[in-house]
Amino acid sequence: MKLMPLKGAKTTDLSLYGIILTLGVVFGDLGTSPLYTMQGILNATNKVDENFVLGALSCVFWTLTLQTTVKYVLIALRARNNGEGGILTLFTLVKKNRRWTYIIGILGACALLGDGVITPSITVTSAMEGVKIFAPSTHVVFFVLIILTVLFASQQFGIVSIAKYYGPIMVLWFAMIGVLGFIQLIEMPSILKALNPYYAYHIITAYPQALILLGAVFLCTTGAEALYSDIGQCGYANIRYSWIYVKVTLLLSYFGQGVWALKHLALENAPGNVNPFFSIMPSWFLPIGVVISTMAAIIASQALITGSFSVVSEAISLKFFPKIRINYPTNIKGQMYIPLINWTLYLLCLFVVFYFQNSNAMQSAYGVSITIAMLMTSVLLTLYIKDRLSIYWAILYAVVYFTIEIVFFTANITKFFSGGWFTIALTLVFSSIMYTWFKGGIFTSKYLAYKSFSGFKDILVALSNDETVPKYASHLIYMSESDSDGLVENKILYSILRKGPKRADTYWFVHVEIAEDDPHKLEYSIDTIEPGKLYRINMFLGYKVPTKVNFYFNKILDDMIASKEINMVSTYPSLQKYNVMTDLVFIMIEVEPERDYVLSFLKQIMVNYYFMIKRTIVNESKSYGLDPSHTHYEKVPFFHTSELKEDSIEEIQQLNELESGGEQDYQNMTLVRIK
Repeated sequence: MKLMPLKGAKTTDLSLYGIILTLGVVFGDLGTSPLYTMQGILNATNKVDENFVLGALSCVFWTLTLQTTVKYVLIALRARNNGEGGILTLFTLVKKNRRWTYIIGILGACALLGDGVITPSITVTSAMEGVKIFAPSTHVVFFVLIILTVLFASQQFGIVSIAKYYGPIMVLWFAMIGVLGFIQLIEMPSILKALNPYYAYHIITAYPQALILLGAVFLCTTGAEALYSDIGQCGYANIRYSWIYVKVTLLLSYFGQGVWALKHLALENAPGNVNPFFSIMPSWFLPIGVVISTMAAIIASQALITGSFSVVSEAISLKFFPKIRINYPTNIKGQMYIPLINWTLYLLCLFVVFYFQNSNAMQSAYGVSITIAMLMTSVLLTLYIKDRLSIYWAILYAVVYFTIEIVFFTANITKFFSGGWFTIALTLVFSSIMYTWFKGGIFTSKYLAYKSFSGFKDILVALSNDETVPKYASHLIYMSESDSDGLVENKILYSILRKGPKRADTYWFVHVEIAEDDPHKLEYSIDTIEPGKLYRINMFLGYKVPTKVNFYFNKILDDMIASKEINMVSTYPSLQKYNVMTDLVFIMIEVEPERDYVLSFLKQIMVNYYFMIKRTIVNESKSYGLDPSHTHYEKVPFFHTSELKEDSIEEIQQLNELESGGEQDYQNMTLVRIK
């Protein structure tokens, strides 16, 4: 059965509307980098002169060209899975026969989550610091905390009502920085000679603090990963053409700030803690500029928060992250809200603001995690190019981009003790959770026994017909982890036959399988084990599709009722004559670790950490989208055996061992049965 969205205009098609939407969705982080990049560059020297400014601007131009234009716009955007992009999507494209690539995908995804903490903090703080120019006594930290609190608190309501203004605001933002930069540029057009790569080469090889400078230069390309991650929402063509406008305005801003630095700071021994971004604004325009900058910073922060939700959602689907609650406050494709991630990011952002206090200090923590993400993307892109083109093109790409990004990583790691430790720590913590959940899930699944339906079908049917046993529910639904239609977990049979027993008119076994070949796949199949008594439903969901099992299950029942495959009218005579619909109950089974099994030291640590994560943050019923009023919960011991016995009615006796401890709008759908 296939679930298809309603027809409508595609925002991924090339159009003026699509380009404006792209400016608001994709370029928030990258587009607000002029707020702090030149400030960081000037802080990397004790003396501003022509050679320094020309060299720094040349580094900025060629970084934007090689990293953003060539790597992401021209190369990475072509690596798509049914229109979707991002590092986890790239992982799904190259992972075949390469088991080790899951480590690359996890590291890259976790580095992006680290960026989701720093970006809101530094962009909002940088924007608000402009107020101090005309109101020096302003408590910037206080206002930053208010903005961040409102921003994160509003996520639960969705952003559909205000998101339509993001694009126009970013059009205004880019126009503003372009015009302000151009006004400075025409006073010293000779600065355009910085486009010559010689100046970049010269400063890198001759400047004593070149690594510190490159660490600041790298800030101009943070946010480039968003170009790739958001391709599913905006489309390749819209991103490619809007990048022309964005790059021109960014360069005008950087070069204009460079002119201002030469005119005002070249005669000083030390530039001091100045921000040329606000300094190039006329005094009468400064309040307007601060307001526009703050709005752009909020949009950039929103993009990173939304991106973090998307990364975690994909990681859950790929079994890299625990199944946690995901809400969908609107019916718009890609609009989601993950409470745990939202408030975790919020608390971490508060820590960043309180700890670093100003944007200049935050720059020390910025960049390290992004270089890790870019390096991981380059590893996967090298494999992708090898698979799609040839080993020679892959080697060429690897030599060029590993050289560039290792240099940038080295430059950023020099900031480790002044703040870089924070994002590295975040990346490692997030990575430990994802790695443990992925490997722990594989390990524990090996030790969960499965039984054949053929060996228990007659028993379950007999139990269903045995009126001496009180009826537990008319329809009893279990979530099954078995990938095979013919097998069912021991823990489910234990729940039905040993903990009760549980008699029902009909037993359902629902299995959710994540389809990596199609991000928006939404299909299911039905295996009728015994008509009217036993059914297994397989739901095939793309990793971009919300997991709403309760909603999809009701859709399936509607279709089966329409085809007269099943009757959902209550079997109780008093209710049946009034055509009252039957009752149903979902059973969620939680496996508890045992204390009496022996594992190696490292595996014991992994299993303990795995179950700790599961106890702390996992709520499987919410992650499946089940109705809590129709869901019952049970606990069974971890069944430590890897053997699958031959199918036999006598297997019922083995159950005793358990007792002793051994985006699109998915609300409107058309259903089509698949065989």
